[in-house]
Amino acid sequence: MTKLDGFERLDPALREIATTRTDFSPASIQLMREPFNERRRIAAEQTQAQGVQIAEDSVATESGKVPVRIYRGGKSPAPAVVYCHAGGFALGNLDTDHRQCVELAGRGRCTVVSVDYRLAPEHAYPAALDDAIAVLRWVAANATELGIDAARLAVAGSSAGATLAACLAHGAAGEPPVVFQLLHQPVLDDRVTASKAEFRTSPAFDSEAADLMWRYYLGPEAASGDAVPARRNRFGGLPPALITCAEIDPFRDEAVDYALQLLRAGVSTELHVFPQTCHGFDSLLPEWSTSERLFTLQGHALSNAFGD
Repeated sequence: MTKLDGFERLDPALREIATTRTDFSPASIQLMREPFNERRRIAAEQTQAQGVQIAEDSVATESGKVPVRIYRGGKSPAPAVVYCHAGGFALGNLDTDHRQCVELAGRGRCTVVSVDYRLAPEHAYPAALDDAIAVLRWVAANATELGIDAARLAVAGSSAGATLAACLAHGAAGEPPVVFQLLHQPVLDDRVTASKAEFRTSPAFDSEAADLMWRYYLGPEAASGDAVPARRNRFGGLPPALITCAEIDPFRDEAVDYALQLLRAGVSTELHVFPQTCHGFDSLLPEWSTSERLFTLQGHALSNAFGD
């Protein structure tokens, strides 16, 4: 087996399964999509969702319908979270982070609206962000019908989905304000960091794949603050944040740096770096005690943010 950067630092539980790199080349993405979606579909079917009601819907936009999955874990009118899934901008659908959405809805006693945004490279920036914005606006505009408290809206996302969530938190003309942002293993900066330099070939996801995912997402667009959250010039006035990340992860340092940017701008921010973990540990081992600690932390953060 090729030596993977940081592999020896992983918890033994992860060392048993996080044994390969992610090939994110264009040809591999096409081959990966169907088996990736099938694995997550099976995992979603096996997920216990006691106390959480789940329904499917869609949001009409100028570009077509955006499918959404609604997880109701609180009493109406409930606070709500617009959630964007992981997948490197190029993989995934509503099954990708199904378990995470069930956990957030149940533990946060809220409604989670998961967004099946368009994928790159077929749909480069701003397609995915436009879909997320459309869903956030739809949730706010239809709060009464959805049983949602429009005054308590939050955004959340994992990995590439956290890019979209962070952009939603920054807001734009006509976007509803949000009261909290929950960013897990967030992808926030297209530029080189120390952790990207360290983890060129790390388990699960590495910086070579990170370079490719940004290329797919940005397409012909130059990197700017509109597309890349860490390139923003202003952080003051943003909603409070919970940022969680893994130790053995090329995206680690940008998560830490982003948390510091928020703190320096006067934004209440909680940061957790989970030791001996790699990117996607909560999906690789959702029943693991460390994943349970993550889910508990996220649930408490949402409950506190919503005033429950």
